[in-house]
Amino acid sequence: MLNLADLSPNEARALIRAGNLDQPTSGMCKGHVQANLVIVSKSLAYDFLLFAQRNPKPCPILDVTDIGNPEPKFMAPGADLRYDLARYRIYKYGKLVDEVSNLEDYWQDDLVGFLLGCSFSFESALMNASIPIRHIEDNHNVPMYITNIDTVPAGAFSGKMVVSMRPIPYHQVTRAVQATSRFPQVHGAPVHIGDPSLIGITDINKPDFGDASRIEKDEVPVFWACGVTPQNIAITSKPELMITHAPGYMFICDPKDEDLAVL
Repeated sequence: MLNLADLSPNEARALIRAGNLDQPTSGMCKGHVQANLVIVSKSLAYDFLLFAQRNPKPCPILDVTDIGNPEPKFMAPGADLRYDLARYRIYKYGKLVDEVSNLEDYWQDDLVGFLLGCSFSFESALMNASIPIRHIEDNHNVPMYITNIDTVPAGAFSGKMVVSMRPIPYHQVTRAVQATSRFPQVHGAPVHIGDPSLIGITDINKPDFGDASRIEKDEVPVFWACGVTPQNIAITSKPELMITHAPGYMFICDPKDEDLAVL
């Protein structure tokens, strides 16, 4: 049995590229940055760049590829965004039309890739603060929800924010806020704590993406902005083509989480 937490990013990406590792990446390559993926055509790349700049909580930019080049030169030199994620989603005109293990059938010479910060990257900080991570404990994907929180529109893109949720013991909520606030490039501090209905979530046990987490009686749901937001934006804005990661199946980067920390 592989100890996925101890894999290096290169080792994990090689296993993924070979088709030998297909599962949510939370807890994998402990201590290394993980990233959400968005790929759009050159004609929409400026609009998405502006959208991300106006919405840094859900869409903090870590890297942008050159046109037609799938290599993320800053986050993982030598990697290939066409092959190094386990699952990709293909959106066309607002509809999810395919989920694939590589982009051989969809890559075009005019595509631009964006790597966005992911909350999996601050989970090491939470665990180092002795805060439990339920979806890692129970070995399932993190729950994610479409909210009533508006993003700031830019060009062709607009829509509601998606959040991820982690149940946190009441007495550790302040500590969780402090731990994650140090990582603004991977979503930073929570956007909401407590009553899910206040941000438009009607049933905490029915996430829009991922799997439901059990919440114990001494815990409170804590919500962070989520890099799955662009997938909801794809649905509402209906671009001709947007390629993303499948929720929970992130791109694993070379830098360490602490490289992104704000002291």
